[in-house]
Amino acid sequence: MNEILIKHTKDFFRKTFNSEADKVILSPGRINIIGEHIDYNDGYVLPAAIDKIICFAFEKNNSNIANIYAVDLNESVEIDVTKEAVLSEVVWTNYLRGVLFQLRLKGFEISGFNCSFSSNIPTGSGLSSSAALECGFLFGINEMFNLGIKSIDIALMGQSAEHWVGINCGIMDQFSSVMGLENKVIKIDCRTLDYTYHDANFVDYSLILFDSNVKHSLFTSEYNNRRIECNEGLCIIKENYPEIESFRDCEVDHLMTLKAKMSDNVFKRSLYAVKEIKRVIQACEALDKGDIQTLGKLMFETHEGLSKDYEVSCAELDYLVDLAKAEEDVIGSRLMGGGFGGCTITLVKKGSEAVIKERFTKLYAEKFNIDLKIYDVKVSNGTSLYKN
Repeated sequence: MNEILIKHTKDFFRKTFNSEADKVILSPGRINIIGEHIDYNDGYVLPAAIDKIICFAFEKNNSNIANIYAVDLNESVEIDVTKEAVLSEVVWTNYLRGVLFQLRLKGFEISGFNCSFSSNIPTGSGLSSSAALECGFLFGINEMFNLGIKSIDIALMGQSAEHWVGINCGIMDQFSSVMGLENKVIKIDCRTLDYTYHDANFVDYSLILFDSNVKHSLFTSEYNNRRIECNEGLCIIKENYPEIESFRDCEVDHLMTLKAKMSDNVFKRSLYAVKEIKRVIQACEALDKGDIQTLGKLMFETHEGLSKDYEVSCAELDYLVDLAKAEEDVIGSRLMGGGFGGCTITLVKKGSEAVIKERFTKLYAEKFNIDLKIYDVKVSNGTSLYKN
């Protein structure tokens, strides 16, 4: 599938610019195995790059103008790279302008270039196509102009570019897109950015994303509320246990002694954060032992916490996880991402994928009158230079 996309992108570049691309970059989307809503709570996340990518083709053009074509949108933009970047009404261009802004901010000087890009990352599915766009674009410029920017700094600059656009994201998306390795997940310490790789050998199970095909409008306001509630909970914990600096230092027993001092919501959000941080650690231990059954159990527990304690699920996602729980050949499933829509990530026994996909599709359509989208994903390498 990616080879078709690569050929399509290179062919488009050749026809548009009447020359061969000098650099071809592959930049992947990402999944998060476990560790949801704790990046802003000083926790750990466990993402991985996947085999859904944005392909970029680049060539210098000996001018000051970057000519950039979004193949899938059939749209293009011209940007003078010597001028200060400003936000545009054309949203997709802002992620690229943000990258150029970061380069200028850090004192890198570049000249004009031609670029085309195309993607097979499903948009709006929570696979972080924006991080792949920022990091792949920056990676290509870095390669083309020999800027010497390190991989970790590409991730950080990609995050800053997204902040410039106006989206206050954590580092997980860009980090996993750039730093991913085939058949490895990355445990990222969101407080220090320390990271370790763990084997992603799912043995007899396939990773399948079931896309609910809904996105409820609650997300933005409720996301902000969750952050406020977690901060309030942590303040109460610190007042009573000065030795505790963050949820990662806190035990459930600590919380139980403070339940009466917290509102119901603040207690539930804090309880979820404490438990989820511990689940990520347990998930890494399970992966290191090849214990996929325990990983699946932890995924179900995470969904229960996200649904009941953190309250960021919705009827559609809960139904998909309930379907998963009823299947003997499914060992784990949970909502992935911010919630209120998007995908579930599910571990399905190899050989039974087709039957389960068909069953879920039929039952989901009957329940909600919505078509279910389904994506098979494999853990893959991070952003890289394509070599024929």
